[in-house]
Amino acid sequence: MAAGRFITFEGTDGSGKSTQARLLSEHLRGEGRDVVLTREPGGSPGAAEIRALLLEGPPDRWSPEAEILLFTAARRDHLEKTIEPAIRAGKIVICDRFADSTRTYQGVRREGLRAVVDSLHERMIGREPDLTFIIDTEPDTGLARALSRRTAERRFEAFGQEMQARIRAEFLALAQEHPHRCVVIDGDRDIDAVARDIARVAGERLT
Repeated sequence: MAAGRFITFEGTDGSGKSTQARLLSEHLRGEGRDVVLTREPGGSPGAAEIRALLLEGPPDRWSPEAEILLFTAARRDHLEKTIEPAIRAGKIVICDRFADSTRTYQGVRREGLRAVVDSLHERMIGREPDLTFIIDTEPDTGLARALSRRTAERRFEAFGQEMQARIRAEFLALAQEHPHRCVVIDGDRDIDAVARDIARVAGERLT
């Protein structure tokens, strides 16, 4: 059986990563590949229950430390119930957000928390993606898109544009830190143009 692959999409709120994750899954299925499309927080029944706790309510609902623990718990359940079984079965798993989001969103909120995220990740998760697409957009553009969705899951958008700019900078720094798996894609373009670039890179990496 062919080895499965694990692909993640990252970016600020409103970057278009969810759309691009879906488009890549459709493209790969069109090529006859077996694809599982999932998301974080969520992707398994237990993790989905934690999702509502994390993404709804006021910005100060949880401390950064509490967020890290909740995200890690959700990720562990997602890994056990969805990601690892699919990869063992030879499937391609495409995930909208993974540990890099926790490294950036929680890591920027207080000095020293990135090290906490990395330590917990090493102990409790122990897996990195094979390929990570970071969809890069201007913070004001992304935030406007995110706020226009008008869903209950707006807790992180409520932190404002300054926080989005810091998160964007952290994602770009993370791409430099892990160039073997992270590919930065210009998201401030036509959706189809972005999708073509992603499909090309994925095709090169999956051969």
